[in-house]
Formats: sequence, C-alpha cells, structure tokens
Amino acid sequence: MAKFKVCIAEKPSVAKDIAQVIGATARMDGYYEGQGYRVTWTFGHFCTLKEPHDYNPGWKSWQLGYLPIIPPSFGIKLIANKGVEKQFGVIERLVADCEEVINCGDAGQEGELIQRWVLLKAKCRAPVKRLWISSLTESAIREGFSKLKPAADYDNLYSAGSARAIGDWLLGINATRLFTTKYATDKSVLSIGRVQTPTLAMLVQRQKEIDAFKPEDYWELKTTYRETVFVASIDRLKTAERAEKGFAYLKEHPFEITAAETKEGRERNPRLYDLTSLQVDANKKYAFSADDTLKHVQALYEKKFVTYPRVDTTYLSEDLFPQIPGILASMKHYAALVAPLLEHPIPKTKVIFDDNKVTDHHAIIPTDVSPEALPLDEKRIYDLVARRFLAAFYPECKVSNTSVEGKVGTVPFRVTGKQILEPGWRILYPKDKKEKKAPGENPEEQEIPVFEVGESGPHEPFIHKGRTKAPKAYTEATLLRAMETAGKQVDDEEVRDLLKENGIGRPSTRANIIETLFKRKYIEKQKRKLVATQTGIGLIDTIQNELLKSPELTGVWERKLRLIEKGEYNAAHFKQELITMIFQLTNEVKSINSDKAITRYYST
Repeated sequence: MAKFKVCIAEKPSVAKDIAQVIGATARMDGYYEGQGYRVTWTFGHFCTLKEPHDYNPGWKSWQLGYLPIIPPSFGIKLIANKGVEKQFGVIERLVADCEEVINCGDAGQEGELIQRWVLLKAKCRAPVKRLWISSLTESAIREGFSKLKPAADYDNLYSAGSARAIGDWLLGINATRLFTTKYATDKSVLSIGRVQTPTLAMLVQRQKEIDAFKPEDYWELKTTYRETVFVASIDRLKTAERAEKGFAYLKEHPFEITAAETKEGRERNPRLYDLTSLQVDANKKYAFSADDTLKHVQALYEKKFVTYPRVDTTYLSEDLFPQIPGILASMKHYAALVAPLLEHPIPKTKVIFDDNKVTDHHAIIPTDVSPEALPLDEKRIYDLVARRFLAAFYPECKVSNTSVEGKVGTVPFRVTGKQILEPGWRILYPKDKKEKKAPGENPEEQEIPVFEVGESGPHEPFIHKGRTKAPKAYTEATLLRAMETAGKQVDDEEVRDLLKENGIGRPSTRANIIETLFKRKYIEKQKRKLVATQTGIGLIDTIQNELLKSPELTGVWERKLRLIEKGEYNAAHFKQELITMIFQLTNEVKSINSDKAITRYYST
C-alpha cells in the first residue's frame, strides 16, 4: 500500500485551500486525499499543559501550604472536547501511517507550538517538514511547497513558544493561587499573569494620576495682529489680576514683528503596518477593539486578501520587491491612486525593503487577489492596509514651516504654522473639513501671511482663560502602544522599533490580554476610555512585588523569549529564573501578616 504525505493545517478552511492547490481533492472523514497527500487540520489549540491535579491529586485544592507548585517536568494533554478528540483521532491515525508530515500551521510562534504539541501527543515518528508562507494565495502555497524546510530549522521557535507557555503556567498558577488564598473574599479569584498584571498596573497607575489630579485655572495673554493670533511666550499666569495687568499693558503698545522664518520641510511616509499599528489606527478611526481588528484582519488573510497579520515588523523582505508592481496593478478598487505609481519604476529603498528588519514575516500588505463584497468592518480594515501600502511608495509630503516672533512693549509673542506645498502621500488621507475654530484656538493651524521684520501696527489683545487637564485615560490604541514600548510614551517610529524587543506580550496576544482584563472585571470601558475598577486597583495595591507588575521587568522577560527564538538564550535557564522568582515571591507573600481583603467589584 502506497504511503502518503500528511499535511496538517491550523483550520479546516486553510486545509481546504492547501488541498485544492496540491490536488488532494477527495473529501474524506476529517481530511482531504489525492496526489499522494492527505490534508487534515486542527481547530487551533488541541493540546494544553497539564493542570496541577494531573501531576498530584492534592494540588487540586487551593491551599497556601501546597505552594509553590513546581512539577518535576511538564506534560501536555488533549483539551477535553468531543470535536477535538474526534479530529485528533484522525490526525493520530494519519500520522501513524505516513512517509512524511508537513507542518502547515500558522507560520509563527503560536502556530509552531500548536502543531508540535499535536505531533508530540500523536507520538509522530515520521520525518517532519515545515511549510512557511506569508499569504494563502495559490502562488504563495505553490512556492511554499517548492521550498519546504526541515522542521529542525524551527526548533528555536518551538523552544521559545514552549518556554513562554511554561513560564505563563508557572507564574499564573502560583501567583493566582497565592494571592487568592491570601487575600480574596467571597470565593473570587484574583487572577495574576506574566503580561496581564503589568498591563493592569499601567492602567491603575494612570487611573490614580487622574483621580489625584486637581485642576487649576490659568490665564494666557494673546493678541490678534493682521488676522493672525499670537500667544505670549511667557509662563502661564496663575491669577486673573496679573492677566488684567498684562492686558492693560498690551493695550498701551503697538505690535512689532521681531523675527520671521519659513523653512521647507518633508513629512516622511508612514511605515507599513505591523499588527499593533493597525490595531492602533483602527481603534482611533473606527473605535474597533484590538480583538475586533485582529479578527477582521485574520479573516482577510484567510480569504487571501492580505498577508499574514500577526507580525511585529513594518518592513518588507527584499525578495518581495519584484512582486510589488503586480500587487499594485491588481488593486482595481484603487486604480486612480495606483496609476501615478505605475508611471515610473518603483524605487527599492531600505526604508521599505530590509531583510535585517524582517522577523518571522514581513509587514501586512495586500495580496494580488482583489476583494469583492466584503462586510463593512473587514472593508474598513482592508482600506487601512491598502492605503498604507500605497502611501509607502508615494512621494514624501513637502511642507512649509513658518515661525514668526513679535513683541508688544517688552512682552514677547510667537506663532507657528504649517502649509502643505506638495501633498505627496497625504493625498491618500483626505481630511474632513474642520469646524471653524474660536479665536485663539489651535493657532498652529492658521494660514500665516507674509510678515516683514520690523513692521509694526495696531493689534487686538485678549485674555484666554484655561484649565489644566488631567492626564488622559488610556484608550485601547494608547494602551497597545504602551504595551509595545513597556510603558514608555514614544511617538518616534524608529525609537519604538528599538523598544519592541522589550515590549510586553506579543502583537498576537495583546488583544487577548486586554479582553482578559475586561472579563476579570479589572477594567471597564467608558466610551473609548479604559478605566480600572476597584477590584483592579485593589489587586495592584496588594501586590508589593515589583517583578509582577513592572512593565520594564516584564519587558526583560519578553526579550529573553525573543533571544530563545534566535538561539541566543537557553530556554531551561529562563524557566529556572522564573522558578527561583516564584519561590521568592511565595515565601515573601506567605510571611506577610495582613488583614487586607479584596472583594470582587461589579460595575452597574
């Protein structure tokens, strides 16, 4: 009897796409067959790490005396689900009688872990190859099958995924039981996680800053000269009396221009999307949650319209360069915007194409398959990806930056403004017409006339009364950015790139972390604002150990996991470091004499 090659995909829909391309067209029970292949599938995670009671029945009981729980070695088990059990039986049978297995799981750390655990549980003894592709188009699948890699090439990726899962288990199981048995009331569970807790800590810290904030009134001196609003370049005034004195002084003197400078500048093209920046923009523009955006872009990927989305790079690999004109030409819904790009050769620049900046996959871009009849939300996500892709190849935006200084008597004044000379890539992002601003509001948006140094004339001074504002509450967009940079507020894209190594969580898991905080009732949403609840605040206040709640320290762990992935750090050493920390944490919390208790808070 002829032996088959068994392909295992992560979803039935992906298995179907692969089967059609390689000619396995006969539908069987749980797999496709044909041309010497059998193509089967999982539904995501089939296996999970064993639970404490699987190692020791006594560990089922939540008691301080049993902590810390450290199994001598970690094992996996099948998820208790009839559908999973049935499909795993199919995989187990196929793997037992094949000449080769082709791992067709999602080409990332989580996909590698899912498949390796399934093959481990199925006691696979056949040689294993790896299909590694960045899109599900027919051409990408064919090319991938022509360049199958040995599974061993991805051993470090699996080691990192395994270390991540074991690390999360060790900390989650022990810290959650430790703080729950020590501090919880009314049978509530105080959930603690390696990424979840420092993320909550950032939200609680911001909440406390907002709650403690006391607004103060202030006054600014402004004046209108030649229909342009200038602002006094002095410290804000703390009393109305001082403002009135200043106002009286301004009325006695003419306005004089002391300096005027206009410089031409350029606004760099926006970077291509990684998952986090796509989630940030979708939240800002459409109020999509991070989880919603991930679901929509994953659906677009599975429909072959965009490339693999769970990525953390904004660059393309250099071997993609020859494909770019074809992708552009296929974007028929954007034909008018594409046309100028096809008039000249596409430049190959390091700003876009750089193999050194590409990790597992390149940035998210459209494929050469043009979508039809998408649901509205998927259409919106596709439009973001498509416009960002086009913007990368448009000319830079040329601007004129103007700065004008003046004085009234001895009081200095200043105004700045910007004028777009050549829109370049900005043509892809037409802005809504702004409502007319009140006098003195957003002076940087004014169109500034030409001023001559030394000119002087009458002006119309006025007092602007303002109030200091509390720090802004996190939105999902700003929280995602904070997770990406381990709590540091960074706008510059290049600096953000450097901090990604130490970000907390991975692009693919951050949405789930935020959703978990909602489910645990540690945070809630008020319009677009994320607000820590009393339970969330109480939990963070109870945790004295900085390791558990520090974004920077969690970022260090995350960096070590990335180093394991590169083969530059030992996975066993990482696990031992966590075990040592858990012993220290357990002894520390056990020794605390406290009557502090946390009751679950439900908002109404």
